[in-house]
Amino acid sequence: MEIKEGTVVAMDYSLKDDAGVVIDQSQPGQPLTYLHGHRNIIPGLESALEGKIKGDSVEVRVEPSEGYGEFNPSLEQVVPRERFQGVEDLQVGMQFQANTDQGPVSVRITKVEGEDVTVDGNHPLAGKHLNFAVTIQDVREAKPEELAHGHVHQGGGCCGGEGEGEGGCGCSCEH
Repeated sequence: MEIKEGTVVAMDYSLKDDAGVVIDQSQPGQPLTYLHGHRNIIPGLESALEGKIKGDSVEVRVEPSEGYGEFNPSLEQVVPRERFQGVEDLQVGMQFQANTDQGPVSVRITKVEGEDVTVDGNHPLAGKHLNFAVTIQDVREAKPEELAHGHVHQGGGCCGGEGEGEGGCGCSCEH
């Protein structure tokens, strides 16, 4: 069966940056499983897997615009240390939820200098090329409830749950 919209794909993968450093990878015997065509993985990888079948291996270089987006300098901001009430030891890499006019945004600390703290709302992989090595382990038709919910259901319900009540799948997704 070919990978197309509405199929469930199980894949082993390795993700490296341009220097060849492994950023992420699936664990042996634990492939990443996703519902194809429902924006469950980055667009550039999803489109590259279209039409592949079980057993296919592919290497894909994803452009930033098809991955986590271009780096947006306006999402970097220097804020006073006092904004982090209750946190005594601010460290580079710490993540926080910031409330903005556009709603909550996840930010991470990139620099601490005296009373100035630089935060960045960009995804850590924004602006970077993503180099995937993928092997397709399985492809199957999605179940009607998976299509309705927009994600894979595992076990007896989604997220490994056993289901709850009429039409429930046992997870916190909205139905």
